Amino acid sequence: MQIQTWQQGSSNPENPQNFAAIRQWWQGLNGKEITWKQRLLSPSSEASTLNWEKVRFDEEFVLIDPQIRGITLYWRKIDNPQERNTTPDKLILDSIRQQLYIFPQSQKELVIRVESSSFQYQTLEMRDPQYLYSLSGENHILSLRDGTQMLEVKVTLTPENLKQLMRQLLQSKEG
Repeated sequence: MQIQTWQQGSSNPENPQNFAAIRQWWQGLNGKEITWKQRLLSPSSEASTLNWEKVRFDEEFVLIDPQIRGITLYWRKIDNPQERNTTPDKLILDSIRQQLYIFPQSQKELVIRVESSSFQYQTLEMRDPQYLYSLSGENHILSLRDGTQMLEVKVTLTPENLKQLMRQLLQSKEG
């Protein structure tokens, strides 16, 4: 599951399983470098739509002994023995992007995003690649080849993915 949400006091039957998954993810950050970002949240905005580009007050540090006791998240920084904590009202884990959004009880207008720094997409750059197109059942297969780098990227698109890509390509051409 990509997005798991835990909300304090929620009657959602998946709340306990989501909390368990978030606990496991949080504890799995022990000894890993993370990025800690805090942003103000307006009543009409969603955490995922905020500007998460790096700003001066964002922190990168190695997380030590991350735990959840009760519903409170505890941790230490590698260079500081003082234990820190925050009690959330809501937690959202995006397991694909390896990001945890923490909505503290004490500051309703604040959202914290913890991101595992070990998670990074690998970017492959190809200039003027050769391309091949084929069908496999109802799926569309696009292969991009760069002979100079001896690199091939094969992308399988469902009919819906292909329609979405075509719409975006047409919009960017018009814009």
